[in-house]
Amino acid sequence: MKTEFKFSNLLGTVYRQGNLVFTPDGSSILSPVGNRVSCFDLQNNKSFTFSYEHRKNISQIALNPQATLLLSVDDDGRAILVNYVRRSVLYHFNFKAKVNQVSFSPDGKFISVATSTGQIQLWRTPDYKVDREFAPFVRHRIYAGHHAEILGLTWSKDSRFILSASRDLSVRIYSIESEDKAAATILAGHKDAVIGAYFSSDQETIYTVSRDGAFFTWKYTSPDRNDPDMMVLDEQDMRWTIVERNYFNQESGVKTRCSAFYSNTNMLVVGFTNGVFGLYEMPGFNQVHTLSISQHEIDFVAINHTGEWLGFGASKLGQLLVWEWQSESYILKQQGHYDSISSLVYSPDGSKIITGADDGKIKVWDAHSGFALVTFTQHTASVTGLEFSKRGSHSVLFSSSLDGSIRAWDLVRYRNFRTFTATERIQFSCVAVDPAGEVVCAGSLDSFEINLWSVQTGQLLDRLAGHEGPISCLSFADDGGTLASASWDKTVRIWDIFSRHGTAEPLEQQTDVLSIALRPDSKQVAVATLDGQLSFWDIELGKQVGVIDGRRDIVGGRYLDDRFAAKNSARSKHFSSLTYNSDGSVVLAGGNSKYICLYDVSNEVLLRKYTISRNMALDGTVEFLNSREITDSGAPLASLPDADEDSDLESRLDRSIPGATRGDLSIRKTRPAIKVSGLRFAPTGSAFAAGSTEGLLVYSVEDEFYFDPYDLDVDVTPSSVLTALTHEHDYLKALVMAFRLNERYLIQRVYESVSVRDIPIISRKLPVVYLSLFLTFISSLADTDVSPHIEFNLRWIDALITVHGRFLKQNRLDYAPALRALAKYVSTFGREIGKVADQNSYLVDYLITQRNAGALDTFEKVMT
Repeated sequence: MKTEFKFSNLLGTVYRQGNLVFTPDGSSILSPVGNRVSCFDLQNNKSFTFSYEHRKNISQIALNPQATLLLSVDDDGRAILVNYVRRSVLYHFNFKAKVNQVSFSPDGKFISVATSTGQIQLWRTPDYKVDREFAPFVRHRIYAGHHAEILGLTWSKDSRFILSASRDLSVRIYSIESEDKAAATILAGHKDAVIGAYFSSDQETIYTVSRDGAFFTWKYTSPDRNDPDMMVLDEQDMRWTIVERNYFNQESGVKTRCSAFYSNTNMLVVGFTNGVFGLYEMPGFNQVHTLSISQHEIDFVAINHTGEWLGFGASKLGQLLVWEWQSESYILKQQGHYDSISSLVYSPDGSKIITGADDGKIKVWDAHSGFALVTFTQHTASVTGLEFSKRGSHSVLFSSSLDGSIRAWDLVRYRNFRTFTATERIQFSCVAVDPAGEVVCAGSLDSFEINLWSVQTGQLLDRLAGHEGPISCLSFADDGGTLASASWDKTVRIWDIFSRHGTAEPLEQQTDVLSIALRPDSKQVAVATLDGQLSFWDIELGKQVGVIDGRRDIVGGRYLDDRFAAKNSARSKHFSSLTYNSDGSVVLAGGNSKYICLYDVSNEVLLRKYTISRNMALDGTVEFLNSREITDSGAPLASLPDADEDSDLESRLDRSIPGATRGDLSIRKTRPAIKVSGLRFAPTGSAFAAGSTEGLLVYSVEDEFYFDPYDLDVDVTPSSVLTALTHEHDYLKALVMAFRLNERYLIQRVYESVSVRDIPIISRKLPVVYLSLFLTFISSLADTDVSPHIEFNLRWIDALITVHGRFLKQNRLDYAPALRALAKYVSTFGREIGKVADQNSYLVDYLITQRNAGALDTFEKVMT
């Protein structure tokens, strides 16, 4: 239980770069968040993040029409094929070039990939029906012709043609089938890069959008040779010609950034670089709606299958929005932290996670759904600390900031109802609240003093002096009168703030103290120092009772400009964040590293190391020095500018102020470094959250099963399962192999093929390793549309519980999720059958009465 935490969700980041994809049912939207993919369920108001990671940030994602396969590609062209239903990785592949566009064909048979070289690679979609296919990615064809990178790729509805829009000012039509190759042609006429090209619903019209705001309508007609504006592309009688030119009237300097077209309703959505999007109705080019949704450019726009919801992504501020244009309302409006998360805290009931970041914002996240509930922007500098009171009102949050203020927030009305300041302008580095919520204290970086205020009156009560360096951390004990403070002066002091003398007992350390954590029983304090050690002190005796050397455990990766390996780096060999679990038996520690270390306090041993990110786009994730990544001049190869990114004029312009070191704040000049800035266990102990450069990572004890290839080999195939079922009539063998493959349609077919008299026999011989899966599968058949065999399912439940009841009782903790689902299934049908019986009781009484009267015999004769 102490080490079974697995990655559960990623909060604090909703969109980074790349494209957005709606699921085929239109109820969810997929968004790239760094090197991971998050899914936002818009109907059930939930979100989750896939556990797999890429080596670099994801640039493109695609979902097949059946919503079973998810393909994600990073900046280096490395692709990962994922089973979307089970969220498990199926295959890794490398396209060996930067991928600009990727999409599945409408029939799901092909995958089109547009690379930076101007080519389109067409691959056959992996099919589970093909047995023993050891090369899932089989290339069908390569299409060439563009001499610049492709910016848009669109399939026709019948999956016969591909439209490609390129930076070379042209649009090309490619045919998939050989008999349609005569239709391949070039559409030229734009004066700027073409970002989108789309077929109409009848495929008789093509719409093209260019970056300069031009919108052309093409028809497959016979051109008028006397009209000089008509583009004659070949010598045939019928050809694609421009029949109408329109322009998006935007202010000077505004470019068209992205576009999307929904052919069923002929709706075009266009996003501009000034954060405005426009909705137009075709073919008349009628403007339906315009709205400003961001302060920066809109990077991508998507439309769901009904055409009602529009998804927008803006990477500058990490915004993700879903807009319903008919009702003019937001379905989803989320924005992550623009800068790194600096602190976090769980609410006392564990339902919310509050994060503060270097951008001065405080966000309240729903721990269950993963959505941000509210954002507080009153702080004008980095937020350094967040705390709740342990008793009393659980809806009051306290925050400290480098702007010199301590603020109290009401999480019921979502407002700042009190602000605490010192007598002089100082920066606060940490905050602590006594358990009763009556006194709030904060440590400063300037005066080395601890300021205490009354929460009720807002007055400054006292200033505790004694430290000789900046105060790094504060923590209140559960008794309410003991305060522990840590400082860079190599001491930890224990204060009795309600005593008359106000004495402080110093606990001397070897180096600067970076973080402390009080055990829940307030009898022990864990101290993290600059030399990479964790020391444990008995508060009552004032002596050290344990020490852990974590320098080798926490050492992280190397930075881009480092000329040495990670093990020789000194920047990450210490912990800066500590937290105890609910019973105080283990402690979590993190710092300027990609690792989070879980230690057993009593035995002083490392239990597990968690890697928060493997994203090589961040500093501190690579372990070893690679000479191939160093140029002849000694500069890192990754630090050189990318010519493709600076191909636009607006990308090459430098608007930074001469002489300023930071320049334009909207342009990141340096690579972000991976670090853990905050750690907290959930009050229930079943999860913990880590604030990092990538966002807010949540690790929890998962009780849901997705895929387990137990004893999986090449002989276990769908055909062998059907052979054992139909020819050999070995139902147990077929059932076990179906569970090994974990294909639901196979499991259900074998399950329903078993005769009623064989149920007790198969239940007795079923291996216990499949017992949890079997019980979960039966409980998932509650929907009568899936399985109407209620009595058949109940007979299986009765046989399994009868045979394995003793084993389930002995291992009830491991099988608790499956048993809970099974109890829910039985109780659901119990209520439904009870309703049917109650409704038919009067009918049964009537029939019995009529039979006694002899009328029922007459009724039967009439019916016969």
